[in-house]
Amino acid sequence: MAETPTPESFLTTPRPQASAAAQMLPDGLVTAEASGLVTSVNRRAEQILGRSADELLGRDIREALPLETRNGESWWALTDPWNGLRIRTGHREKLLHLPDGAELLVTARYLRAGNAGPLGAILLSLRDAEARRRAEQDHAALISTIAHELRSPLTGVKGFTSTLLRRWDNFSEEQRITMLEAIDADADRLTRLITDLLDVSRIDTGRLRIHEVPIPTRPMLTRHVERAVATGRGEEGFSVVVEPGAEEVYADSDRLDQVLSNLVENAVRHGQGRVLLHAAPLAVDGSMGVVLSVSDDGAGIPAEQRRAVFGRFWHGPSGTGTGLGLYIVKGIAEAHGGWAEIDDAEDAGAVVRVFFPGEPA
Repeated sequence: MAETPTPESFLTTPRPQASAAAQMLPDGLVTAEASGLVTSVNRRAEQILGRSADELLGRDIREALPLETRNGESWWALTDPWNGLRIRTGHREKLLHLPDGAELLVTARYLRAGNAGPLGAILLSLRDAEARRRAEQDHAALISTIAHELRSPLTGVKGFTSTLLRRWDNFSEEQRITMLEAIDADADRLTRLITDLLDVSRIDTGRLRIHEVPIPTRPMLTRHVERAVATGRGEEGFSVVVEPGAEEVYADSDRLDQVLSNLVENAVRHGQGRVLLHAAPLAVDGSMGVVLSVSDDGAGIPAEQRRAVFGRFWHGPSGTGTGLGLYIVKGIAEAHGGWAEIDDAEDAGAVVRVFFPGEPA
């Protein structure tokens, strides 16, 4: 298998071969000789810059690519590979701009003759900054979403505590208990939001830790029904089915609790009143595991939207919540070595299935 060429190899490779090798690079590559005249531009660089090689070849690289810093200063004047320190061999990737506002991620290599010798060539590796921009937008959206969600419970906590502190004697014991219960509920909501935020970070970086133990399935499912009923939902709307062979699931207890909390909350929010919690055995690659399913009787999810359901910031028709719940469900399932999927329920609505293998991940 042929090795991917390195930028330095273009100086010691015959020009036709170097040109062909440059086209194999996944990033844009612009090279210039010691005088600064551009000698080669690969196809990826043409795509990133939106300019043909003919427009750049033979021109001074400082004029062909007038790179600027965020402050509008000339990057070439700051780096000056011709008259600057001779021990300098390049610069790490940096976000730079062109005069038209286009953003580029630029890595520079200065090839010299021997240690601290005169400049032999300049190589610029270019990457489109769009992926970085999207990542920054995602992080900004995450911060905005969490800030918005935190504001509501914090307002409630602040309002009730201030009222109790100022007018404690004016309220009856029953009224005080009601306000303290509201404060407690808002505090729980804040804790869940912060936990979600931390878990998103752990999932993104692959640092979500799990500690799997055998967990009885029915008591776990029943406990989540009881929690939903305690919030005012009718018990008659919930059903729990555990098939033979699925009486026990091997998972992290806290993470499994988190998965079921998100799924039941979604089913209650998007359904019309009927929620089914179901556990069934499933063999995958010769090994048995358990599929936990939560079904609702709502409008369901169109097939073309199902891939997006497990992404960050997806919201159903209600448009409520952080949009992180199913992203976390999928991340937890995959951390166990399992998977999550969404489908049509048997009668109506949607069903989310989460598979947990029978052996540790």
